[in-house]
Amino acid sequence: MFKMNLNLYFKLFTFILSLTASQAHANKIYNIYLDSDFTGTKASSLSIEQGIETALSEINHKILDYQFKVIKKNHRGNSLRSKRNLESYLKNPNALLVFSGLHSPPILANKDFINQNRILLLDPWAAAGSITRSNTEENWIFRLSIDDQKAGYVISDNAFKEGLKKPFLLLEDTGWGRSNEKTMTRALAKKGLKPTGVKWFNWGLGINNAKLTLRDIALSDADVIFFVGNAPEGKTFAKAIFELNQSERLPIRSHWGITGGDFADIINKNIRKSLDLQFIQTSFSFNSSSLDDYSLGVFESAKAQYPQLSVPKDLKAQTGFIHAYDLTKLLIASIKQAGLTGDRNVDKLAIHQSLESLTSPVKGLIKTYKKPFTAYDKMNNNAHEALTFSDYVMAHYGIDNQVILIK
Repeated sequence: MFKMNLNLYFKLFTFILSLTASQAHANKIYNIYLDSDFTGTKASSLSIEQGIETALSEINHKILDYQFKVIKKNHRGNSLRSKRNLESYLKNPNALLVFSGLHSPPILANKDFINQNRILLLDPWAAAGSITRSNTEENWIFRLSIDDQKAGYVISDNAFKEGLKKPFLLLEDTGWGRSNEKTMTRALAKKGLKPTGVKWFNWGLGINNAKLTLRDIALSDADVIFFVGNAPEGKTFAKAIFELNQSERLPIRSHWGITGGDFADIINKNIRKSLDLQFIQTSFSFNSSSLDDYSLGVFESAKAQYPQLSVPKDLKAQTGFIHAYDLTKLLIASIKQAGLTGDRNVDKLAIHQSLESLTSPVKGLIKTYKKPFTAYDKMNNNAHEALTFSDYVMAHYGIDNQVILIK
């Protein structure tokens, strides 16, 4: 009797598993999770969402007869909440992959969990160098964004060309900030230079602390500040610099985290007149005066999806849109190359392999991608990076808060 019950339970359990596995196939639906911060850096998250949706809209949200839907998950910059969103993804048999947002710390904190559970994660913004470098054979994170193993070199090289050779590093006290300290220090060392000093700050710092920090930096021998932080802290430091005496204001060469929120709205053109501010970006902007037909067509597609977008300057934190759009185009090409069975585990493995071995070029906004990813190993640690040094530039804000690339 006991043996018969065991057999019955086993058959029932097997039936339930097969039913769950075939659910996506029967419904012909797959979900894309967007695990991002829709609170503190809302503009960047909305921009990423718009980029994904615009690319999908061009194929009516359908790939190989499967309907694709974006599900937004707000981790609010919290790593534990992000892990819960990833756990939610694992429980959803229709969830095929995850897009991340601006923040590096949630990905860094959960990187082992992501790779151990083979969560296919596409990164269109978060820049910490170690995100796409795994210590194990499993590496399920692909990035189309700035990589901090390169960003520090670009920022320091451009500052050096301007004659700025005594940088002070002002960095947020997170894995992202520490990643940049290492890269910037190495980049300066290649020129026979070293930072004049390093100061760390935490999220949510007040303006008085910011002023004290900046006055200490002004008393050093520094001729420029290399800033690594996001829009909330960037606004605080920018306000603090504006309130300093002119003689205490140093040029700022920033990472791009400041562009992910409402920095340009709060630190408006009148304040920016008193600041010497540049920040790193990638090499395409809708604000260019020479957009080709392809780029204009993409913006028209975005306008059709989002009527609030009338002109390019209406697209806030547009880097998120650009990277997410291009990354979704690579995803679509990879899915078409891999095929879909309806079994999430089978399909995400096939897409992972396809991303590493795309056979046809894919046209995007930044460039046409020819084999952007390859199979990962520790000797080829750029394998899951779609962009290179040649795709990076510095930029500044224009009078209409638009990002203007410096080429």
